[in-house]
Amino acid sequence: MDDKMQNMVVPEHVAIILDGNGRWAQKRGLPRNLGHKEGCVTVEKTVEDAARLGIKYLTVYGFSTENWKRSSDEVGALMQLFRYYMVRLLKVAKKNNVRVKMIGDLERFDRDIVEGIDKLVRETRDNTGLTFVIAVNYGGRDEIVRAVKRIMQDADNGKISSGDMCEKVFSSYLDTADIPDPDLLIRTSGEMRLSNYLLWQLAYTEFYIADCYWPDFNMDELKKAISAYNSRDRRFGGVK
Repeated sequence: MDDKMQNMVVPEHVAIILDGNGRWAQKRGLPRNLGHKEGCVTVEKTVEDAARLGIKYLTVYGFSTENWKRSSDEVGALMQLFRYYMVRLLKVAKKNNVRVKMIGDLERFDRDIVEGIDKLVRETRDNTGLTFVIAVNYGGRDEIVRAVKRIMQDADNGKISSGDMCEKVFSSYLDTADIPDPDLLIRTSGEMRLSNYLLWQLAYTEFYIADCYWPDFNMDELKKAISAYNSRDRRFGGVK
C-alpha cells in the first residue's frame, strides 16, 4: 500500500454497480458481448485490488432481475459467460484466499449454473480473506418481497410475532443477513441512480460516481473512490 493510502480509512464493505460494459464495446465498434467479457476481467482485477487494500467485503451487481428484459441473444451470451467465469473465479478465489457468496433468486437459472454457483460457494467457504459477494438475478425490491414472504410464513408457523419485528430482525431475513451494510457504493459510467440495488442496505452508504466505463476501472479509480470516502463526514442522521 502506498503512503497516501496508509493515512486513509479503508471502508470495510464496498459495493459496486458495474455500469458501461456495452457502451465501452460500442464506443470501440465491438459487439456488446465483448464488453461484458472485458468487464469480467476487470472484476477479477478488482477483487485482487480490494483484497490488497484490506477491504473485507466487496459486493458487485452481476445480473439484475431487470436484465432478463434484454435481447435473448445478449442474455444467452451472458449466461455462457457466467458459466465460464465461475470456473475462472474459483481459481482467483483460491489464489487470493477469497470467500465467495451469492445473493439473489437463483431459481430462474439453468441447473448447471446453480450447481456451478453451489460449488463456487462451497469450495471457498473456509477462505479467510476478502468476502466477494455477487448479486445475480438480484433486485432490491425482489429481495425485500422475498424476505416479507419468509416472515409471513414464520408468523403463520408461530416462529415470529409482530412484537418481535425490528430492523435487526428484518435484516436477518434478507439475502445479506450475515454481511455488514456497505460503507461505500461505487457506480461507474457517470450514471446517478441505484438501479434497484441493495435498497435496504444502502440507507447510510456514501456514494461515489466514477466517470469511466466499468472495463476501464482499475486500482487508481478504486483509490480515488476511497479518497473521496475519506473526505465525507459520516453522521448517520445525527450531529457531531
